Amino acid sequence: MDQNLQKKVLFDNESRVAPLGIIALDSAKELGDKIDRYLVQWAKEGGYDTDTFLIEAQCPRFQSGDGKGIIKSTVRGKDLFIIVDVCNYSCKYTMFGKENSMSPDDHYQDLKRIIQAASGKAHRITVIMPSLYGGRQHRRNYRESLDCAVALQELESMGVSNIVTFDAHDPRVHNAIPLMGFDNVMPTYQVLKAMFKYVPDFRPIKDKFMIISPDEGAINRNMYYASVLGVDLGMFYKRRDYSRIVNGRNPIVAHEYLGNSVEGKDVFIADDIISSGDSMLDIAYALKNRNAGRVFCYATYGLFTNGLAMFDEAYEKGMIDGVFGTNLSYLTPELKERDWFHVVDVSKYIAYFIASINHDVSTSMIIDPHEKIELLLKKYESNLK
Repeated sequence: MDQNLQKKVLFDNESRVAPLGIIALDSAKELGDKIDRYLVQWAKEGGYDTDTFLIEAQCPRFQSGDGKGIIKSTVRGKDLFIIVDVCNYSCKYTMFGKENSMSPDDHYQDLKRIIQAASGKAHRITVIMPSLYGGRQHRRNYRESLDCAVALQELESMGVSNIVTFDAHDPRVHNAIPLMGFDNVMPTYQVLKAMFKYVPDFRPIKDKFMIISPDEGAINRNMYYASVLGVDLGMFYKRRDYSRIVNGRNPIVAHEYLGNSVEGKDVFIADDIISSGDSMLDIAYALKNRNAGRVFCYATYGLFTNGLAMFDEAYEKGMIDGVFGTNLSYLTPELKERDWFHVVDVSKYIAYFIASINHDVSTSMIIDPHEKIELLLKKYESNLK
C-alpha cells in the first residue's frame, strides 16, 4: 500500500476493527505515554476527538508477595493492546517488609493478571512485548527448560491473538505458536535516522564505512544493514571453552575476525542485547587494534548489567565513539546522561504498528523499511559523496 494512502486509512476512525484501548503496565508507562500521544494526534486529524486511548490498570501486591490485576474501566468490545517491558528492574514491590526489584518473571505474571482481569470481554488482545520473556533461553541443550516457547503457548491459550516483539534473540521461537500472530520487528530505519542525527559527518559508503557482526548469531541483522547501505560486512566468531561452564555459559576464549580490512574505516556493530557489555567492548578493542576509525555500537536493548564504568573507560580511551540503544526497555537516568549514549526513539514506530493492526491494514510496509531507508539516504545524499 502507498505510504500516503496508508496514513489516510490510519486516520480514518470509521474503519477501526473495534474501539482502541491501550494498557501500559507500570514497566512501560513512559513508552506507553509517548505511543498514546501519536495515536491521539492521528485520531484528531481523522476527526475523532479524544484525550487518550490509555486504560488505567494496576497490579498491586499483598505483603505476602501475592498479587492481582485490576483494570479501572471497561474493556468490553475493545481492540486491546497491552504493553509490557519485562526487563524493567526499576519497578519495586514490598514483600515481608523488604523492597524487591521486579524480575522478568514478575512482569510476565503481571501481564497474565491483566489478561485475566479483561475476563474475555475484549474484542481482541494484542501483547506488545519488545523484549520477549525468556527470549534468551530459546533452545534446549541437555536437560533445560524452554521458557520462551512455553510462555508463548500460555499466552495463546489465554486468548491473546497477536504478539509484537522487537529484534527477538531467535525469531524461530514463533514455531511454538504457528497458528498465532507473531511479528518480529526490526527498528533498522530508526537506528540509521538516529545515526545521521547524532554522528557528525556520518558517511555510510563502501570506502569509508563497514558493518561488523559481533558473532554468528547476529549475522542476519548486520547483513541487512550492509545490504541496504551497500557496504562491506565483517564478522567475529566466538571461540569458547566447552570444558567449563561459568554463569550458565561456556566462557569465551577469544573473538576471531573474518572479513576485509577495517583499517581507516568507521565501523558499526549491531546486536540485540548489551548485557554486561564485555563481548561488545572486546570486539571494539579488537577493531581498534586493527586500526579501525570510529567505532559505533548498537543494541536494541541496552541493559548494562555490570554498570557503565567499562564503557566510560572505553569512551575516554577512544575505543568507542558512541553507543546507540532504543527506548524499548528501561534506560537509567545515568545512562541517558552519558555523552557516548544516544537514544533511538521507537514510540512512533509502535504507534504506526498499533494503528495498522487496529485498522486491519497490512503491516508489511512497516516491517520492511527499505523504501524509507532509501528516502533517508537520498535526504542525506550530499553527506554520502
